[in-house]
Amino acid sequence: MNRLFLLILFFTFFIQAKAQHIPTVKVLNEKIKLDGVFDEPAWQNAEKMPSFWQFFPKDSIKAKYQTEIMLCYDSKNVYIAAKMYSAGKKYVTPSFRRDFRAGGNDNVSFLFDTFNDKTNSFLFGINPYGVMREALLYNGGTANEYFNIYWDNKWEAVTKIYDDYWTCELAIPFSTLRFKDGNSQWNFKAYRFDTQSNEQSTLMRIPQNQIIMNLGYSMPIKFEQPLKKAGANISIIPYVSAGSTRDFEHPENPNAGNKLNFGGDAKVAVTSGLNLDLTFNPDFSNVEADRQVINLTRFDVNFPEQRQFFLENSDLFTGFGGYNTNPFVPPAGSLGVSAAGNQIVSPFFSRQIGIGIDTTTNLSVQNRITYGARISGKIDDNWRVGVLNTQTAADSYKGIASMNYSVAALQRRVFGRSNIAAIFVNKEVLGKELSKGVNAYNRVAGLEYNLASKDNRWNGKLYYHQVFSPISVNEKFAHGFSLNYSVRKLIAKWSHDWVGKGFDAEVGFVPRKNFFHINPTIGFNIFPKSRTFNRISYGVAYDQYSQPGLGVTDRQAGPFLLLGFQNSANILMTLNQNYTYLFNDFDALRSNRTLPSLKKGTSYTYYNFSANYVSDLRKKFSVNFQPLIGQYYDGSIVSMVGTASYRFQPYGFLSVNFSYNDIHLSTGSNKVYLFGPKFDLTFSKSLFWTSYVQYNSQIKNVNVNSRLQWRFAPVSDFFLVYTDNYNSEAWMPKNRAILAKVTYWLNL
Repeated sequence: MNRLFLLILFFTFFIQAKAQHIPTVKVLNEKIKLDGVFDEPAWQNAEKMPSFWQFFPKDSIKAKYQTEIMLCYDSKNVYIAAKMYSAGKKYVTPSFRRDFRAGGNDNVSFLFDTFNDKTNSFLFGINPYGVMREALLYNGGTANEYFNIYWDNKWEAVTKIYDDYWTCELAIPFSTLRFKDGNSQWNFKAYRFDTQSNEQSTLMRIPQNQIIMNLGYSMPIKFEQPLKKAGANISIIPYVSAGSTRDFEHPENPNAGNKLNFGGDAKVAVTSGLNLDLTFNPDFSNVEADRQVINLTRFDVNFPEQRQFFLENSDLFTGFGGYNTNPFVPPAGSLGVSAAGNQIVSPFFSRQIGIGIDTTTNLSVQNRITYGARISGKIDDNWRVGVLNTQTAADSYKGIASMNYSVAALQRRVFGRSNIAAIFVNKEVLGKELSKGVNAYNRVAGLEYNLASKDNRWNGKLYYHQVFSPISVNEKFAHGFSLNYSVRKLIAKWSHDWVGKGFDAEVGFVPRKNFFHINPTIGFNIFPKSRTFNRISYGVAYDQYSQPGLGVTDRQAGPFLLLGFQNSANILMTLNQNYTYLFNDFDALRSNRTLPSLKKGTSYTYYNFSANYVSDLRKKFSVNFQPLIGQYYDGSIVSMVGTASYRFQPYGFLSVNFSYNDIHLSTGSNKVYLFGPKFDLTFSKSLFWTSYVQYNSQIKNVNVNSRLQWRFAPVSDFFLVYTDNYNSEAWMPKNRAILAKVTYWLNL
C-alpha cells in the first residue's frame, strides 16, 4: 500500500513538473550567421519549444504540420530559429511588401511579452520569402483594434525554402525591445498560418472562440542569465525632402510653390523599459493616404494613426473611451474605416494634432507640427507611464492659431491582466492674434478600469471622463461600462455609454454628444463535424441611442447568423430593424444639399438586410464585400461596399475598392459611388511602387496618388510621391504635388 502511495505521489510530481517546465534560453558563446541553416553548435544545444496545437480547423489536436522553435541570446540580440514543416513549397504571399497581415498567406509570428503582464507584446513575423512584419499588441491582444501594424523598427531575418519545410533565423536587438533591467523571465507566444494544409496553429493551445493573437495564451521562458540594458540605446532618424505644390483653386496660397524641408526623429532609451521619442519639424507626406469611404451616417468617422512618432505605446494615450463592436464580426471581414472606426467616444485621438480649421473654407486641413516630445513605457512590472507634448505652427493665410498639446497617462496593472488607467489632455491656444472664435484652452481628465481575466472569459471596461473649458455648459462628462463573457459555446456582451451635451473634447474623438447608448449582444457557437462548415454562430444584437428630452433617437436590432467555412471563408448575415429620429435636417441622399433634406423632428422605422462576406484569402482572386438591401428611412436602398483583389505572386496585387449606393427617398433619388483601383507592385523586398485612383461622387473629387519607395538600408528609405486632385464635374485640377524624401535610421 505504501509503495502504491509512493508510486502515485511520484507520478503526480512528475506530471506537475512536466506541466510547469519553463524552457531555458541559453547564452551564446559564438556568433550566429543568419542564413536559415542551423549548423552552429548553439542551435544543436538549444532547447526546443513544445510542439504546436491546431487552432483552425480544430482546436483540440496537435498540429498536423509541426513548427520547431529554438531561442538563444547574447549581449545585443535575442535570436530565433524556426523550422516550419509543410505539404510542399507552393507557398502563398501577397507581395514582397513589409508589414503584411497574417490571414490568407504563409507566415509565422513570434511575440515577446517582456514584462510578463500578458497585456502588451512586441510581434515579429516572417513569411517563407523573407518578407518581414512587426507590430505592437496591447490590451491583451483580445481584438483586432489592439493590433498596431504601423509600428516600424530595426531587426534582421533570413529564410530558406526546402522541399517539405522552410526555415527562418531572426536577430532582434534588445534595443528594439523594452524590458526590465535584470529580468530573467519573459512570456513568449508563437502562431503560424499554413495555406497548403489550411491549418492555423499555435504554441499554446487556444480555444477557437478566442482570437489567435490573444496574449492570455502565452508561456514563460527563462533566460540563462539576467538581462542587462544593451549600453547606450539612441537612434537618430533625420530626413530631407524637396517638393513642389500647385494650388489651382487658390493661386495666392503661400503654402504652395517649391519647398525644401528637413527635420527628423530621435529615439532614446531612458531605461530598458522607458523610451523618449523626439521629433523636430516632422514631415508625414510619405505616409500612405487614407482609403476614402462613402459615409451614409450623420456622424464623423475616424481613421487609424500611421505617423511613426505617435505609434509606440500609443494605447497608453488612445486606448481610452467606449467602443461599439460586435464580437462575432470575422477578424478578416471588417470593411469599415479601421478598428478605430468602432470608437464611440475618446478623450484623446492623436490625429487631431496637426489638423486645423481653415477659416477661408471652414474645412479641416493639415497644419504643420514644429516639434514633439514623448516619453512612454514601463517603469516596472506593474506601472506604465506616458507624457506627450507637441506644438503646431500658426498659419495666417488659413487663420489657424498656434496650438500646444500636452497629454499625460498613467496605468497600473491589477489582478493579473487588468489595469487602472488615468489620462489628462490639455490643448492651449498660443497664437492669440489668430484665435478669434477658438477656445483659449480645452482640457479632459479621465479614469478607467480595464478588466481582462486570466483565461479571457471576462473582459470589460468602466470609464469616466470630464471636460474643463471656458464654455459655460452643463454635463461636460462621458462615462460608460462594458462587460463581455466568452466561452466556447456562448458569447454575451453588455455595454452602455452616457455622453453629456457639454463633453466637447477637442483633442478627442466625439462624433456626437448628449446621448445614452446601450449595446447588448448574445450569441451561441456551434463547431460542427462537417466538410463544409467550421463554425456556425447565431444570436441577437441590439444597439440603441437615446437623447434626454427626445427619447430613442437611433436603434438597430435583429438576429444574426455567422457561417465560417472550412476553406476559411466566412459570412455574417444580419436582419435589421432600424429606427432613426432626426434632431437636425439630414441629407440622407448624400447629395451635398443639392437635393432636399429629410426634416428635423421626423422619425422613421425601416427594415433591411446586411451581410459581411470574406472569401478564401489564399486564392489569387479574393473578395471582401458588404451588401445592404431593403428599406431606408422613408424609401429604399441597394448598397454594395467592398474590395476585390488579384494577387500576382510574389510581385504584388491589383485591388479595387468600391462603394455603390442607390438611394430612393420621398425627397428624391441619388446614386453615390466610390471607385478606387490600386496597383501595388513590389519589385523586391526593398523596392515598392504603389499607385491608385479614387473617384468619390459624394465630394465630386478624383484623387491620384503614386508612391515609389526604395528601402536602401534597414528602416531607411527614399520616397518619391506624386498626388493630384481634380474636380470630377468640371474635370479641372484642384491641386497637384510632387515630393522626394530621404530618411535614414542611425543607431548611436
